[in-house]
Amino acid sequence: MASVLVVEDDQFVRSALIRHLSEASHTVRSVGTALEALREVAHFRFDVVILDLGLPDLDGGEALKMLRSITDVPVIIATARDDESEIVRLLNDGADDYLTKPFSVEHLSARMAAVLRRSRAAGAEAPPPGVLRVGGLSIDPLRRTAELDGSGLDLTRREFDLLAFLAGRPGVVVARKELLAEVWQQSYGDDQTIDVHLSWLRRKLGETAARPRYLHTLRGVGVKLQPPPDAPGAAPLAEPSA
Repeated sequence: MASVLVVEDDQFVRSALIRHLSEASHTVRSVGTALEALREVAHFRFDVVILDLGLPDLDGGEALKMLRSITDVPVIIATARDDESEIVRLLNDGADDYLTKPFSVEHLSARMAAVLRRSRAAGAEAPPPGVLRVGGLSIDPLRRTAELDGSGLDLTRREFDLLAFLAGRPGVVVARKELLAEVWQQSYGDDQTIDVHLSWLRRKLGETAARPRYLHTLRGVGVKLQPPPDAPGAAPLAEPSA
């Protein structure tokens, strides 16, 4: 069975969804605002999120974009809105499926089952990645752990994804557009999102933008991760050819 987060501000609808999902043996947590939803996915692992669009603090479409910046959990939109252009936009923004209210519990169950099958099949097809080592950095994508000089790094989900992606391409300058597409699963976005996460990551690596050791930003080009000359086992890396 699945671990489900219900994001719905209508107490009647919310209670009905919790009851149905619990009766189907799913583990359910529920919240009524976008901010609470973001906190939940940051602290707990879910198999699927059921997201209403008419939230009191933030439109569900914006909440979806924010969720996608920190997690790749499957999201099913559940709302009374039925405008086709909006449905297409939400699917392009990262929603995995869309249900228009009112809907039956059987319909919801079928959509959930389909989304979970796709998600689990995709995970099964991916080969288990090996441990990535860049100088004193050691990143285990399978266990989602990272160490620097033997000490564990306390990284958020997105910080880990960013570090692991760059560690898989040591010494290679990765364009910001590619980072948005591969790490954030967004075709476009604000560069500030990347800058903020790089700043947090640098702090945990014990460096700064002015005095980088592992993370190097090339203005107007992109970002690269490479070991500093004094890192254990480090060898000078040639600059990538233009």
